[in-house]
Amino acid sequence: MTRIIADISVSLDGFVTGPDAGPDNGLGTGGRPIHAWAFSDDPDDARIMRESTERSGAVILGRNLFDVVDGPQGWNDEVGYGAREAGRPAFFVVTSTPPASVRLTDLDWTFVTTGLPDAIAAARPHAEKAGGDVVLMGGGRLIGSALAAGLLDTLVLHLSPVVLGSGTSLFLSGPTRQLTQRSTVVTSTATHLTYDVG
Repeated sequence: MTRIIADISVSLDGFVTGPDAGPDNGLGTGGRPIHAWAFSDDPDDARIMRESTERSGAVILGRNLFDVVDGPQGWNDEVGYGAREAGRPAFFVVTSTPPASVRLTDLDWTFVTTGLPDAIAAARPHAEKAGGDVVLMGGGRLIGSALAAGLLDTLVLHLSPVVLGSGTSLFLSGPTRQLTQRSTVVTSTATHLTYDVG
């Protein structure tokens, strides 16, 4: 059965970017260490990245994150979805206004202007056909709102040993959610946590 999985890297103090994040500064000031695990040579980090990329039947992201990955400093022939794995699932972007043009025309982009629940509904058949899951890759506000709205089956956090102090927060105010911890993998660059969302 296709699951709805949020999968994101986060600092110890709950930020997914440093301050001043934008298309030319995707991870914000000081935010680069959050994703160090994704490019690590540690075998567990590499396995987790590979498995995460392989299970992605369809991927949902917010417009701010799209502007980063499609921007001039974004994904390229060596680094794309899944870091060096460069996966190629169908991508669904939640946005109020689709972009005028797309740089990464070799990827399958769908722009959903009617909200996250509709993006999940549109992504699910693609994920099922691919034999994978619907993965919310970010940004932080998209995943935080999905958790608050009860739209997730699973939350995967890659907890990086860095304190940013400010930036884009992952967790929004909302109802209390009880999560069940399913797995923990500790490497030199991150603690990988998987939770079932109750």
